[in-house]
Amino acid sequence: MRNLINFFEDSTNRFGNNIFMWEKTGKKYEGSSYNQIREKVHQFGAGLISHGINKGDRIGLVAEGRNAWLISELGILYAGAANVPMSIRLTREEIQFRLEHSGSKMLIVSHLQAHKVEGLIDSIDSLEKIIYLDKNGASDKEALYFEDILLQGKNVLAKEPEKLKDRMNSVHEDDMANICYTSGTTAEPKGIILSHLNYVANVNQAYSLAEITPEFKTLIMLPWDHAFAHTNALYGFMGKGASIAAIELGSTALETLKNIPKNIKEIKPDFLMSVPAFAKNFRKNIEKGIREKGPMVEKMFNHALKLAYTYNRDGLNKAGGLNKLKLPLIKFYDKIIFKKIRDGFGGNLKYFIGGGALLDIELQKFFYAIGIPMLQGYGLTEAAPTVSANSIKRHKLGSSGYLAANLELKIINDKDEELPPMEKGEIVLKGENVMTGYWRNEKATKEALKDDWLYTGDMGYMSKDGFLYVLGRFKSLLISDDGEKYSPEGIEEAFTDQSKYIESCTLFNDQKPYTIALVYPNPEALKRWAKENNHDMDSEEGQKTVAQLIKSEIDKYKKGNIFEDMFPQRWLPAAIAFIPEPYTAENQMLNSTMKMVRNKISENYKELLEHLYTPEAKAISNSKNIAVLRSLLGKD
Repeated sequence: MRNLINFFEDSTNRFGNNIFMWEKTGKKYEGSSYNQIREKVHQFGAGLISHGINKGDRIGLVAEGRNAWLISELGILYAGAANVPMSIRLTREEIQFRLEHSGSKMLIVSHLQAHKVEGLIDSIDSLEKIIYLDKNGASDKEALYFEDILLQGKNVLAKEPEKLKDRMNSVHEDDMANICYTSGTTAEPKGIILSHLNYVANVNQAYSLAEITPEFKTLIMLPWDHAFAHTNALYGFMGKGASIAAIELGSTALETLKNIPKNIKEIKPDFLMSVPAFAKNFRKNIEKGIREKGPMVEKMFNHALKLAYTYNRDGLNKAGGLNKLKLPLIKFYDKIIFKKIRDGFGGNLKYFIGGGALLDIELQKFFYAIGIPMLQGYGLTEAAPTVSANSIKRHKLGSSGYLAANLELKIINDKDEELPPMEKGEIVLKGENVMTGYWRNEKATKEALKDDWLYTGDMGYMSKDGFLYVLGRFKSLLISDDGEKYSPEGIEEAFTDQSKYIESCTLFNDQKPYTIALVYPNPEALKRWAKENNHDMDSEEGQKTVAQLIKSEIDKYKKGNIFEDMFPQRWLPAAIAFIPEPYTAENQMLNSTMKMVRNKISENYKELLEHLYTPEAKAISNSKNIAVLRSLLGKD
């Protein structure tokens, strides 16, 4: 039977003495073998059963990546229950929603997240117990601790070993393993149901894209609940007898992130998973290090990059024709410059896999040039998540790679007709990795799953040589530079519904450091306000005052203001541009149901959107905004 229990048992039987997990709690990393981790998994699973966990129950998990994270998840699965993994970025309210919506019976939490869940057990009907991973996590003297559950499970296994064995044998491949929640607009994210089979199938599909051997090590830089890290690192490495390492925990999330560079040197990974935010930081640090070596080294480095770019081309056709003549000089530069950069990543790093969000092709070219290719992939949580990726053996920069084995993909138009190569349409998928549906959301399930095909909402096309190109979202999700996604409609509607001075608002974030907004102000409401408050709209000072008024309406949602708890702060716009006309069906900015047509808006305001990522645009009273206000208020 293809479930995660048998998957882990089989790997442990084959690779029992291999190191599976590396963790640093003192001065150096300590390794735990597959056999050692399995022993704790059995104990934790038996301990959960002794505390009343039944088959089909749900248990929440909010913690940083560490050995106990995976032991907890596997223990939950061995007890026949389903894990509800949650991001450490979630607020108390967001955690509460997920626990209530999933009907979670227990919650497992780390000490750094414990303050978010204090008192929740009294306000959530289904929640019976909280298990703290650390002794310093709870204020309640009667609290349950991770180590306590292990000890209780050890006693159960000694006296009644059949209890765990029977429960393990009752778990089928179609049973729910996880409920993974999307980032919702306000308070209603969707819970993606992934079965044991979804994970096992997707891991095996991913093996057709990336070769992993038992000697491989990786440092997991992404949150462990992140679909990309969850499947491809935790389970992907598990199935090959390879080992995974957790980032050394700091006292804060920022402190933990700062440990990444030294942890990479300590672990010496063969393979890393990255998102655009990490890629950009790595490049920035590399270039800073080069600059510090002086202008001569910097000039040589830049020449080496340009030479490598022309030699590598798009990867698929590298070293063609006369390009071969460049190879001796490239090898020279590699020896004196690029190899030293790679040594900063431990010296063993063979490649990155980029996921979570689309990676800029210039970044791909940069890492390819220095000898550690960042190979772009594509996936989504509803597909568990891997769909395609570039590989060392076959890659094409700018693409999202080729399709994983045992997975069907079509590009379709709005009539559900399959399109030929090079024609753009919606990406739809079919395979054993596709989710079973959304938890307690039949409507959303029917919209996403049709005749076993998953409608992704992503636009793309297949090239004639078999590479997938993902172009963006049909659905209107914001996607930050670290791959986190969020739906903007709730924020946009709040801005327009709760402010008489904002007629329409559109948020944008396409793998960028911050969110931006296009705002069409309400001219009549602004004129009235100006008249009532004796502001002269003929003067630049008066126009700047109006600009600040609109900004103050949006600032109401920021920390310290009236609506501060409505939305996560990172999705509020950091730069705002005023537009000169409203959205209408006539200018094709609205469709027949009066909804915004985002691709038309982004096409029409392409230059303005680019301007919003300049320093000048951060000031609400910049020259472009004042010019629009002057026109709208009849003073041009």
